[in-house]
Amino acid sequence: MAIVNTTDADFSKDTGSGLVLVDFWAPWCGPCKMIGPILEELADEMGDKIKIVKLNVDDNQETAGKFGVMSIPTLIFFKDGEVVDKVIGFQPKETLEARINQYA
Repeated sequence: MAIVNTTDADFSKDTGSGLVLVDFWAPWCGPCKMIGPILEELADEMGDKIKIVKLNVDDNQETAGKFGVMSIPTLIFFKDGEVVDKVIGFQPKETLEARINQYA
């Protein structure tokens, strides 16, 4: 499944059902660039379990503020629209896989 880019306007629609991992990122962020390919792999390999969504914090400050995102990358897991987990900073693929399997 392809990664979805969301906005303040579409955020609740994009995170409202099922298990969703939102990557709060910005184009200038080094660790965000490092985690990008890992998220693409996870979307390809685990797309049946989880939807992966990216939110550019520079362009969508309202949503980032609502969820208290102070550092990026911040990865927030939603299940049926509710926050179930939050991870800050670069994470290896294995850690993210374990989190996904924990909630899937």
